Amino acid sequence: MAPAPLDTLDLARGLIRCPSVTPAEAGSLSLLEEVLSGLGFACHRLPFAEEDSPEVDNLFARLGEAGPNLCFAGHTDVVPVGDPADWSVDPFAAELRDGCLYGRGAVDMKGSIAAFVAAVSAFLAEGGKPRGSLSLLITCDEEGVAINGTRKVLRWMREQGEQLDACLVGEPTSNARLGDMVKIGRRGSLNAEVVVAGTQGHTAYPQLADNPVHHLTRMLAALVNEPLDEGNAHFPPSSLQITSVDVGNAATNVIPPKATARFNVRFNDLYSSGSLETWLRERLDGAIDRARGAGYEMAIRVSGESFLCPPGPWSDLVSAAVAEVTGAAPELGTTGGTSDARFIKDHCAVAELGLLNATAHKVDEHVSLEDLTALTRIYRAVLDRHAAG
Repeated sequence: MAPAPLDTLDLARGLIRCPSVTPAEAGSLSLLEEVLSGLGFACHRLPFAEEDSPEVDNLFARLGEAGPNLCFAGHTDVVPVGDPADWSVDPFAAELRDGCLYGRGAVDMKGSIAAFVAAVSAFLAEGGKPRGSLSLLITCDEEGVAINGTRKVLRWMREQGEQLDACLVGEPTSNARLGDMVKIGRRGSLNAEVVVAGTQGHTAYPQLADNPVHHLTRMLAALVNEPLDEGNAHFPPSSLQITSVDVGNAATNVIPPKATARFNVRFNDLYSSGSLETWLRERLDGAIDRARGAGYEMAIRVSGESFLCPPGPWSDLVSAAVAEVTGAAPELGTTGGTSDARFIKDHCAVAELGLLNATAHKVDEHVSLEDLTALTRIYRAVLDRHAAG
């Protein structure tokens, strides 16, 4: 006889009370392991570490051995709370107020993990039988450097012969109302630092110096004066945002020797990180005047490439489950930041669906109890539809 269904709210509160600021597990995976083991899942704790990054604990749990394998992916690590005094509640007390659950991770994304586990427990308690297997891939490294989390779990799975056939990621994807967007892709993210070297001198004798700030401002203008592209059917236009310009010059009569700028580019599938770097260097090279010896260096870090899982049977199933519960079909979108879907998409079809993103990463992060219940119903509809084939 299957155990009684779990309560979404109780599970969400238990997870929030684990202060799992990335990359700490803080009891969150242990709680899930206990609950999932009670539902019949075979659980594997998977700690990974590299010398230059902290150890991260992960959890892979599977119910069944046959295919297809439907996976739910997410993370229990959360961003720091900032100054706790700015919160109107204890960030890790999971307080209920005015029909909402408050706490760090309520939206991003302990609430959706609780909703999925509760949906699975109800599915099993009511005699549901998976078509193949159900699994969960939960990391504590999504909000961090994402080195020892989902990527390494997927590598371990491949080594063990574990295969995924479809994946639902529980990131907060909803905008104005629950379920109004399902993500079927993500933009890539590229961070760059540009350091321009000039010649230091006295502001009264500019002919004897070469001001790197003047070069840098022209170079930045060349990057932002025209758009990278106009977007396409699935992606909005790529966006380049300057995030910092630094000179480190406290004097008012000194032309500094160098100037530094940082910027981030969220790019669609019209670019790879390689072609985007070529675009950037062409514009920077065309704007700097090297006649007096000025030069620049650019360091680039890519958080993830853009990707798209074209609309198909999996996104259709998820969309139908949303429409069944909410009465409205979701938009299929690609907006927002990066997520671990960027790793999973190399293994199977992936879609993302979760709570409203309005308070994610903010002070007094919270989710309405109504949305928490409705998301559980949507995930249950996904399970039912997948089981029906």
